[in-house]
Amino acid sequence: MSFDALGLSKPILHAIEKVGYKKASVIQEKAIPLILERADVLGSAQTGTGKTASFTLPLLQILSESNQPKRRPVRALILTPTRELAAQVSQNVEAYSEFLHLESTMIFGGVNQNPQVRALRNGVDILIATPGRLLDLFNQGHVSLSKVEILVLDEADRMLDMGFLRDIRKILETLPPRRQNLLFSATFSKQIKELAGTFMRDPILIEATPENTTVEKINQRVIHVDKAKKPTLLIEMIDKGGWSQVLAFTRTKYGANRLSDKIEKKGITSAAIHGNKSQGARTKALAGFKEGSVRVLVATDIAARGLDIPLLPHVVNYELPNVPEDYVHRIGRTGRAGANGEAVSLVTAEEMELVWPIEKLIQEQFEIETIEGFAPTEKIPAKKQIPRSKDTRKKKPKNQKPRADKNEASNFHRKKKKSKWRGDRGRNARKY
Repeated sequence: MSFDALGLSKPILHAIEKVGYKKASVIQEKAIPLILERADVLGSAQTGTGKTASFTLPLLQILSESNQPKRRPVRALILTPTRELAAQVSQNVEAYSEFLHLESTMIFGGVNQNPQVRALRNGVDILIATPGRLLDLFNQGHVSLSKVEILVLDEADRMLDMGFLRDIRKILETLPPRRQNLLFSATFSKQIKELAGTFMRDPILIEATPENTTVEKINQRVIHVDKAKKPTLLIEMIDKGGWSQVLAFTRTKYGANRLSDKIEKKGITSAAIHGNKSQGARTKALAGFKEGSVRVLVATDIAARGLDIPLLPHVVNYELPNVPEDYVHRIGRTGRAGANGEAVSLVTAEEMELVWPIEKLIQEQFEIETIEGFAPTEKIPAKKQIPRSKDTRKKKPKNQKPRADKNEASNFHRKKKKSKWRGDRGRNARKY
């Protein structure tokens, strides 16, 4: 479907044309008309499906068509889990609002707050923020959220994984009750639905792809190799395969630095990004990777979440993640926007226990490969039945009342309003 059929204004269509997009993606076709109708939307979409534009385009139109106060209070708040994702969303907002009289800025931790404070004082219509820095500036009196008309939680599943639930609840308490709410997540866990039920009004559920599935155009390979041979095999695959752009994942910050150093010593340009790197170093590494001066980017899951790298051909799981859903997020960096991509996982015999839950999640069985010259010495263990995860939390005494933070007491004890869930075939979505 073309964008002009979705009810978008001419200035926004002009900006879309300048960016180079011609047809809307599935998530955009479903989300944009509903958001323009001011419905609360709960969207499930994998990375690379055009999710960001699905909420930024209608958000910009709603704000541009409403009365604009002279002092420019924050009227739209977009929360993201990481700095990189905040930067990506901010770039989208700036590009699509080029022909509109709207101001936006982004705030996140790890950098000096003074430039961010000055931008807020000048007045912004749209604020893109990470939860921690937003609360810091709010508590200091540098930002007011009393005029927010639209709230967006982007990649909500990752925000909960990173422990932002308490911050999100505190932010929700500061917002006006009458507003439009949009929540986007790659997966819909029980916790996500419970969170949505606490602040969304009759949200319409839309899905671009089935839950927890992988992008079809990604060629997934699993290679069995001994741990000691992993660096040499990866370097040989990059060198002999002529791979020009590779995103490799490790589980730890130390592992990312160590792998990047080994690749550099073999004459292949490489950089590592993780939580211990400064924002300037992360931005420089990502810019070099996008422009081609850095051939291999080694990253941890948190640092790589939300990276927007067009036409990325290769993703390597140097170490498999402990959580199966993170595998889906990782390989979703490639095969974006309809392009083909390859995801390679280098797996030891010990790591095979991490492969089986992934197979169960994506409902596919991998063909385990070996590479000539890198035959593993350890045999693949027999496949075990995956046990149900045990609840290791300490049980409270029966008569003990639940504890709650003073600032959150109202949330815990407030009577919950029943939420009526409507799927994307519901009343409002049927006409589209």
